[in-house]
Formats: sequence, C-alpha cells, structure tokens
Amino acid sequence: MKRFVYINENDAVKDLYCDNRISNRKYTLLNFLPKNLWEQFRRFMNQYFLLIACLQLWPLITPVNPASTWGPLIFIFAVSATKEAWDDYNRYLSDKQANEKEVWVVKDGVRKHIQAQDIHVGDVVWLRENDEVPCDLVLIGTSDPQGICYIETSALDGETDLKTRVIPSACVGLVSEQLQRIKGVIECPKPDKDIRRFDANMRLFPPFLDNDLCPLTINNTLLQSCYLRNIEWACGVSVYTGNETKLGMSRGIPEPKLTAVDAMIDKLTGAIFLFQIVVVIVLGFAGNVWKDTEARQQWYVMYPEEGPWYELLVIPLRFELLCSIMIPISIKVSLDLVKSLYAKFIDWDEEMYDRDTNTPSHAANTAISEDLGQVEYILTDKTGTLTENKMLFRRCCINGIFYGNESGDALKDAELLNAVSNNVLDVIRFLTVMAVCNTVVPIRSDSGTILYKAQSQDEEALVNAAACLRMVLISRNGNTLDIKFNTSIIQYEILDILEFTSDRKRMSVVVKDCQNEKILLLSKGADEAIFPLARFGQQIRTTVEAVEQYAQLGLRTLCLGWRELEEDEYREWSRLFKEASSTLIDREWKLAEICQRLEHDLEILGVSAIEDRLQDGVPETIETLRQAGINFWMLTGDKQNTAIQIALLCNFISSEPKGQLLFINGKTEDEVLRSLERVLLTMSITTTEPKDMAFVVDGWALEIVLKHYREAFTELAILSRTAICCRVTPSQKAQLVELLKSCEYRTLAIGDGGNDVRMIQQADIGVGISGREGLQAARAADYSIGKFRFLKRLILVHGRYSYNRTAFLSQYSFYKSLLICFIQILFSLFSGISGTSLFNSVSLMAYNVFYTSIPVLTSVLDKDLSEKTVMQHPRILFYCQAGRLLNPSTFAGWFGRSLYHAVVVFLVSVHVYANEKCEMEEVSMVALSGCIWLQAVVVALEMNSFTILQHLAIWGNFTAFYAINCVVSALPSAGMYTIMFRLVRQPSYWITMTLITAIGMGPVLALKYFRYTYRSSAINLLQQAERSRTPFFSIGNLESQLKSTQKDAESLSPQPKSRSAVYEPLLTDSPTAVRRSIGSSTQDFFQPSQSRLSSYARNYKSK
Repeated sequence: MKRFVYINENDAVKDLYCDNRISNRKYTLLNFLPKNLWEQFRRFMNQYFLLIACLQLWPLITPVNPASTWGPLIFIFAVSATKEAWDDYNRYLSDKQANEKEVWVVKDGVRKHIQAQDIHVGDVVWLRENDEVPCDLVLIGTSDPQGICYIETSALDGETDLKTRVIPSACVGLVSEQLQRIKGVIECPKPDKDIRRFDANMRLFPPFLDNDLCPLTINNTLLQSCYLRNIEWACGVSVYTGNETKLGMSRGIPEPKLTAVDAMIDKLTGAIFLFQIVVVIVLGFAGNVWKDTEARQQWYVMYPEEGPWYELLVIPLRFELLCSIMIPISIKVSLDLVKSLYAKFIDWDEEMYDRDTNTPSHAANTAISEDLGQVEYILTDKTGTLTENKMLFRRCCINGIFYGNESGDALKDAELLNAVSNNVLDVIRFLTVMAVCNTVVPIRSDSGTILYKAQSQDEEALVNAAACLRMVLISRNGNTLDIKFNTSIIQYEILDILEFTSDRKRMSVVVKDCQNEKILLLSKGADEAIFPLARFGQQIRTTVEAVEQYAQLGLRTLCLGWRELEEDEYREWSRLFKEASSTLIDREWKLAEICQRLEHDLEILGVSAIEDRLQDGVPETIETLRQAGINFWMLTGDKQNTAIQIALLCNFISSEPKGQLLFINGKTEDEVLRSLERVLLTMSITTTEPKDMAFVVDGWALEIVLKHYREAFTELAILSRTAICCRVTPSQKAQLVELLKSCEYRTLAIGDGGNDVRMIQQADIGVGISGREGLQAARAADYSIGKFRFLKRLILVHGRYSYNRTAFLSQYSFYKSLLICFIQILFSLFSGISGTSLFNSVSLMAYNVFYTSIPVLTSVLDKDLSEKTVMQHPRILFYCQAGRLLNPSTFAGWFGRSLYHAVVVFLVSVHVYANEKCEMEEVSMVALSGCIWLQAVVVALEMNSFTILQHLAIWGNFTAFYAINCVVSALPSAGMYTIMFRLVRQPSYWITMTLITAIGMGPVLALKYFRYTYRSSAINLLQQAERSRTPFFSIGNLESQLKSTQKDAESLSPQPKSRSAVYEPLLTDSPTAVRRSIGSSTQDFFQPSQSRLSSYARNYKSK
C-alpha cells in the first residue's frame, strides 16, 4: 500500500492521515476504570478471588465478614490501579510537552509559528540548529550550499555520532523563497518501524522541475526525535506524523517474559487449588452427612425439617470460602514489590558502574531478576561485547608485500613509509580506497585539526590510518571529496554509493577523478565477498595467505579492490541503478542484483588488518561463569579464524590437547550433512572424556542446517557446552536463541549493537552493553551494563540473591496461608463440620495483610553468603540453575510444616483454653497469637543475615500485634472487648505461647541442626567458614571436608529441565533439597561435570 503526500497542499490529504498529536497514553478519564478492571480480571487468580468475595456476600454461607476478602482485594486492586494511573499520567505529561512545542511551518507561502501537534502530512517544516525534529520529514533544503545537514540520532537508535543527511537531487539549487512555495508529490510506503530504510520517490511540479522522478532513501530523511546539529537551518516535508512516525510505530509494550520461578509458582498454585477442591468436596460431604445424622437430633442446632433445594450446597460453599485463603491473595503484590527492589539494587550497585564511560548498570525489566540466577546458556556477540570496539590499524598486505609484521604497527613500518614517499602505484591505490570508499564525515575543529565522524569503527580506523600515511580526507561537500596527498589536493566526485548490507558483506563507491576524468569503482569488504570478484588471471594466493595469517592473530580483515570503468558501461549501469533505486517494492533486493553487475573483474589491491582489543576482565569473567556451569556460544559476523583466536584469548575455548574444535562446513546440503554427522558422532563418543569440546559453524552452513537438519543440530546443541558461529546474520542469531529455548534452557543474550537487538529480545534475559555502536542494544535489553566483566556480578550476586529471596518469599506466603487454613479445618472437625470460622474477620484480614507480610518483605536484604564468597566459589550457582530452593520437594516441606504447626497450635490452644470458663474469642486469640509467635521464629530462623531493618520488621511487627490488639480490646463494639487484657495477665497464656513455639519449632531446629552438622552442603560449609571468621576454605579443603562428611550425597550437577527427577521431601528450603543421581557424590560439585552431556543426549532422544 502506498501513500501519496502532496507538498504544500495539506487540504488534499488533511482528512486522509492523522495529525501530529502524539499519544502514548493507555487510558482516558472515561475508560480508565473499566479498562483497568478488565485487564486485572483477565488473570485467573483475580477472577478466583472476585468469585470468593462475591460468594461471601451471601449471608447464608459466609463463615466470616465479607470485609476479610473484599478489604485485601480492593487494596490490591487499588495499588495496581494507582501504579497504572501514575505511569499513564507521566506519559500524558510527556506527550503534552511534545505536542505543545512551538515549530515553524509554511502556510500559504509564509512561515508561521504553530504547535507541533497541528502539523499535517504535506506541511513544509522549518528547523533551526539544535531543534528537535517533530515528525518524519523528507529533507528538501538546508543552509549548506551542498545540501548537507548533520543530525544526532541518539534518541532514536542510541548512536551518538553525527550522521549526514542530504537533500534529493531534485531539490539541489532551490533557495529558501522557492522552498516556501514548492509543489510536488512524494510516493512512499505505508508507515513502518524500520528506521534503517525508506524507499520512496519524489516528483516536483513545474516550474521547479518538469516531472522528473527522484528516488529517496533514508539518507534523505529527518526522523522524529533527532536533533539538527552544526547547521543554521533545514526544512523538510512531513510524510509521517503522530503515532505513524517510525519512532511511534516502534513504540509498544514488549511481550512479558515468564521466569522459571513464576512458572513454578503457577504450577504450585494449581496444585493447591486442586487440593482445595478435594478438601471442600470431602468436608462438604462429611458436613451434610453429620447434619442429617447428628445435627437434627440436637435441639440447640434447630435445623428445619425441610430446607431449600440448594441446601446440599451450603456447607460445601462454606468450606470453599473458608479454604479460599489457601492461595495467598497478597503473593502477587509482594513479589512485584520485592522484584522492583531487586532491580533498584542493580541500579544502585556502584561496583557495576563503568567509570570510563560514566555508565551505571540499569534494570529495565523489573520482573525477571531471579532468572539471572538460573542462566544455563550465554550467547554473546564478539565485537564491542568481548572486545573494546576501538579499532586500530595494525598491519596490511599490499600486492603480496607484508607491512607491519615485524614492528606490529604498519604505520611505523619504514618500508611502507618509503613506498608512500616513492609514490608506489599499488600503495597509492590502496590508500586511495581506504580514504575514499566510506561514508566518513570530516569535521574541522576550531584549532584546525580534522576529526572524523563515522558510523563504522572500521571505516574510522582506515581513514585515520590513511591520514597517517599522508592520504588525508579533508572535506566532503555533497558529492565531492577532497583528498590531500603530500602537498597536492585530489578531488573526486561521488557518482554512486553501493551500500553495505549483511547479505552483500561489502561496500563500493563509483567516483570520478576530477583530474583525469576517469571513472573508478572502489570496493572493500569481507574476503569471501571480494575474492570471488577478482579479475581472471590475477594471482591472489599471497593475499589469501595474509588473510589467514592475520585471522590467526585475531585481527579483523578487510580486502580492498578497484576497477576502472568505461563511460558507456557506467552510463548503462547507472540507468539500471536509478530504475532500481526508484522502485518501492523489493528495492534492496533489486539494488543488490544491479550492484553485482558492476562489481566484477576487480583488481585486488591487498588486505588491511585491524586490531580490536579484548575488554579488561573478559577472560576471567568467562572462566568464572564457566565454572558456575554456564555454557557459552559466540555469535559473530567475523570470519572463522578471527573468531577462533578471540575465543582462545578470552578462555572461551581451550587449545590442544585440552580442547578440541569440530568444524561444520560445506556449501551443499550433502557436504553440510556429512560434516554435521561427523561432528555429532565425535561429540557423542568423547562426552565421557575430560576434554573441552566445541563446534564451529559458519553462516552458510548454519543456514542449511537450520533449514534442513534442525533436529540433528538441536541434539548437537544439547551435547556441546561451547559453540562458535561465524558470519551469522541478525536473524540467525535470533534463531539460535530460539533453538536453545526450545530445549527448555534458560538463555541470556548479550550484545552491544543494533544487529544484536533481535537476539537480545528473543532470549529469556537480554543484556545490552552501552558501547561505541550506540545504545540500541542497551535500550532493547532487560539489563544494560557498561562492560562485559560486570556480567559476572550481575549473575552470581544479583541473580543468585534474587532467586534465593524469591524462593523463600513465595513458599513462605503459601505456608502462612496454609497454616491459618488448616487451623480453620481442624476447628470444623470439632464444630460439627459446619464450616464455622474460628477467627473473626478483622483478625483474618490483619493476619494476611499486616501481621505476616511486613516481616518477610525484609528478606530482600538477606544474604546466605557474602558477596566475596559467592564470587570466589561460582559453582554454588548450580543450586539455582537446578531449582533446588523452589520445587515440589521444598514446597512439600513447607506444606508439611504448615500442617504440623496448625496441629500444634490448635491442639495446645484447645487443650489449655477450651473449658467452660473460656470464651470462644479467647481460644481464637490464643490460636492467632500462637501463629504470630511461630511466624516470627520461622522468619528469624530462615534469615541468614540480619540488619537493623530486619530486626525492626520482625520484632517490631511482633510487638505491634499486641499493641494493636490491646487497642481493639479496649473498644466495646469491636467484638474482642477486654480479651487481650485478660490473656496477657494470665501466666498460662505465656506458658502456652512458649509451649507452642517449642513444640512447633523443636523438630525443625533438630532437622536443620542435623543437616548443618552431619549432612552439610557446600553452602553450609561456606557459611561455617564465614561465621567462624577463619580463612575461607579453598576448593581442596572443601573437597576433603565433603568427603569426610557426605560421601554418598547427591550430585549437584544441573540436569535438563524435562528430565523426570526424584525429589527428597524436606521441612525446610535448605539447598540440600537436591535431585538424586545414582553413583555421584557431592565432591563432584567442585569438578567440571562431563557426564551431564550424555544425559542431555539421552534426554533429547527420549522427547
């Protein structure tokens, strides 16, 4: 579908397209309440609690006051709605500021001041220096005589380097008075979010230009939210406005990511719901039987002889309402709150602050911090992620002659300097391609020095190197380049630019040498893209060897070539190129086809080698995370040998004989299949050997594998801990992430450039590095960091702590709800199975919302081990990866604990206080007090570290329980008049509380002591070392300690998610709640496990 934009005739399209009013709001005043309620009630748990609350409005069946459910429900909904309203109000203020900004627009040939929201499609918008572009414009005029302007796109794509934009050829020579009266039509595609592409055509009406069709590209546009820099003014025609701009189309709420912990909580919630249904059915049936057999014989019950038709449903519905608190209503709000705090801890972490670039770490996604502690695969980019992305020209090979091999710096090579001084033709041509074949913009500073602004770090390195060798790019004015060589100025006219794409892997320019009128084709690109274009008969063996040699050194290589064109050949090709440039459908594909017709018979001049140094701390970070059981895949666009060398340097793979690389290559399906089968067989045979295996695959073979042999490649992915994928495209990166996710692994993708965005968004966790390629990756990611080395702390410290805390908080929330529910059920057994509540409504509401929620929220400050210990012993991350702290086994322990504590509280309370002199309210308060005492001790016992805030929350809340109930007991209308005053004066009350605590916590303490002393886990040993304040155990000491204390313990190596596991039920969330694995011991925890690979293969084959 096309859009026709008529310039300066907005009446023709005013009603067809939207105005420039920006609206990112989610709600309006009229639809906020119904829309917000609809969104909240789309969740099953909210629907469930609403149903319970509505049933409680039926007086016949409700055992408690409806306020006990309606109060918390309204509170939770109010909190969520308030947060949504606040966020939407901030969006409204931001929209209002942008919409009411004053801009200059041409109306009836005169420039007028209007608000940005009143701009329409077809208006001519006038901008001044440092103005923000209010909508998507096609540039038609600038103050620069050559029609150039500079824009900053950091708000759009995060790139801080200035970019050059040029006016279309049809507008060259038009002055400002003519631009105000310009008429014409722009044919462009419908709005889309691709900020890298704009395929359109312009046709100006006479007298400006006689219907000559002019193609438009992204280089002729000024996109919304960019800033005009270093130029007095510019003007453009608005083509996309409001929410239809490219920026507006790219806005949106990303799909929420479900963490492994959230998925487990959902499963446990479902299990509790089924258990609740069973309890309701059994007790409802028993209650009806007792009513018909016993209750009607008791005169004080006064059941009627005949009841209504729904009489059989009354008791089951009562038990449904009574048992509804099994599922904690506050769990979602509690988890959302603590997850927001986890994200803030990452933002506030000064040890993850990059002082080189003044970049702090940032958590954009506040909901998945605990997933960081369960990462199993890290897929990483290379350039700018593992390396600094600071390109330095180091070596080159020109016409078979090597420069810089001895000194390591070609710019100081005397032989190369002499060749430049002597005007050696091949060297001069090589430097000419370096200086001319690029899109670099030279900017002269106030001091007279020339600075280069480049979108590619490679281009900047080549241009700087050429300048050091006297071939200096001094100016770029429109289509004219000025090169200074020695003392002479050489001028080139740029005729056409054959742009770089990920498919072509090369860039070319067609220029005319203004001195001799020769037309030249200059090309540079990857070796596999340039060598096949070499002229027939040229000997390029030395150049090929140079590429291999430089790649072995880990250097980035670019091959350079050129060809002189005949004028007739160029004229015919230019016509075809212009036609392809004017098409709106498949323009990129057609341009690539036309470019290939010109790029042939090149004279290969040589190869450049550029160094991209590793970032500080990369080898140590990868080694530490590999010890933590995390597997690494490198996905890069570089050539194979370069990627392998970088992988060796950063401990990504091991060299022979410790490591072995297996290659998947080939150009046909049969070749790739044979290679894949050979690698798969080798990998399967050697999985039991202590050897670091890795496979290497290039983009061509990967394309065939993913299309035809995906199942076999998936099995290989399960077997291999390390992979190097070279020459891969952005879409292939995303496909590899999806493949690992399909095997149910938790994946983390990390990158720094726009080509990594798809991979980052596809992964379970996306991490972006704020690098020299801009902020695109950082903005698309869930987390952003300044350097790769911070990934170690992000995973080991923040990820592990977040997982541990969330595991405890979620299970504790179920425990405290089950505890009070089991007491209610036990009371029903003593009250004719009638569904009567032991506790009053106020006590139940306070218990759920206040008494038991505040202390546990301080678990966000809990640390089982110090950060130093965690970083020194990364293998303890295995506990998190395998889900040892939150699984059916640990949940069964908490379930059993809640049942046991309920029996203790109820029986002790009834035995002591259930006599003729006691009121029901006294028994209720004693039971509630027993629950509060147990809650305080449980929280204190499960905490591993304490701060003042934790003590205040636990014991302050404990004290507040008595203070609040004393106040309530002083109110005659509260239904608890004098109850607490009478109880606290009785010694039997305090003896009962002590007895409940001792009986309830005695077995738990004994079990924990036994495990901590005689069945210590690795974490327990590290805790003992910390608390005894002795020097930390070394790995060897831990191994010997484990051999003497736990010879037959379970293996802690992570297992595949889908593998059925046998769990050991516990009454605690101790890390020793592990999956059984026959024939392994805990000391294996401290040794890299190779046997897991074979189990992975068996697991995959069994699917």
